[in-house]
Amino acid sequence: MTPMPTEGENPRTAAPPAGSAKRALVGRLSWGLADQAASSMSNFVVGIYVARSLGVTAFGVFSLAWVTYGVVLNISRGLATDPLVVRFSGVSDTSWRAAVARSTGTALGVGTAIGAGCLVAGPALGGRVGPAFACLGVMLPGLLLQDAWRFSFFAAGAGRKACLNDVVWGVALVPAMIVAARVGSVAAYLLAWGASATVAGAYGYLQSGIRPRVTEARGWLREQRDLGYRYLVENTCLSGASQLRAYGLGAIVGVGAVGAVRGAELLLGPFLAVLMGLSLVTVPEAARVLRQAPRQLGRFCLLLGGGQATGALLWGSALLLMPDRLGESVLGGVWHSSSGLIAQITLSVAGAGLGTGAAAGLRALGAARRSLRCQLFASACYVGGGLGGAAVAGTAGSAWGVAAATVSGSAVWWLQLRSALREHHLNSLPEVRTS
Repeated sequence: MTPMPTEGENPRTAAPPAGSAKRALVGRLSWGLADQAASSMSNFVVGIYVARSLGVTAFGVFSLAWVTYGVVLNISRGLATDPLVVRFSGVSDTSWRAAVARSTGTALGVGTAIGAGCLVAGPALGGRVGPAFACLGVMLPGLLLQDAWRFSFFAAGAGRKACLNDVVWGVALVPAMIVAARVGSVAAYLLAWGASATVAGAYGYLQSGIRPRVTEARGWLREQRDLGYRYLVENTCLSGASQLRAYGLGAIVGVGAVGAVRGAELLLGPFLAVLMGLSLVTVPEAARVLRQAPRQLGRFCLLLGGGQATGALLWGSALLLMPDRLGESVLGGVWHSSSGLIAQITLSVAGAGLGTGAAAGLRALGAARRSLRCQLFASACYVGGGLGGAAVAGTAGSAWGVAAATVSGSAVWWLQLRSALREHHLNSLPEVRTS
């Protein structure tokens, strides 16, 4: 087995020529953007289609299921693919394949276990929400497996395969959504979305030739426990805070408010595609920078975070100038509820984009304790700001509270990265003196 670095340790390899390294970096980032463009475009189209077809209340129910999926997805990433990306990016093919078999098996096991829980919870919830959760439970294994293949391919530097996998998902969505439209229910759209992801998950096996090994999930969790469990808590704090905010907003203001927030987020979908596309490759790339030019990591993270924040502000400014007629053509009746939230959500996304630059650096350094502290703080602010704002000023107040919380959380991420970089530099000094 390839030795795995513990927290704060990162293997170093000889740096390739500067020109070829830059070309390789641009190529990997380009595939990351292309992959996320394919993924986010399909999600954007699904969201718009459901919003226009079902109206703001039913879209709110769909959004609650979507947010719940986000929580489960982050559980899977924390246990399965985040440790894979940190420890098996740029390793030998043999080590990568062995790790991917266990990592994808872990993702599949997480989806099966939590999916069974959703199936039990669905009938108990009843109403409109119950059937949606039951359908989500059926689809979770395929959804999580498909996501695991994406991160596995990016860990190997094979972004082209990840992009192709998402294209397959998008193609499979077309007939599935046509069938769902004929049924016209939230449950039908959820089944169509999940079934098409399962097709892409099966295609990932054909692409890699690697069979997910669910039976080895326990061994994977044991070997990666120093990172995996911290990333689990960190990720679930992030997605769990979003879920608590959505549920709390629905309870305080109404389910329609959840749909309004989701509608405004959809308007930022094209930019979020860029942000999320970069996030697929930022941790592997930050790990490569750390191995090849450790002193450049801070600059890399600053350029990454600053660029994303600037892009979010520019995109949000353009949305604020969108005429009502165009907005209605995109979101239908949801537009009138969502248009007043664009400024707040733009600030939230800008703050998140700035913070992800620092987060990538902390992940590359293996500083799981520091990143966990940051995420706990940011999540507490997110829930407090979102629900406190809702209690004071309804949907708009919730959006402003979340914006303030996201910017504050970003500042903490950068303070922690600065301390981690200083600590890493001090730890490397004895090695420099003896060389």
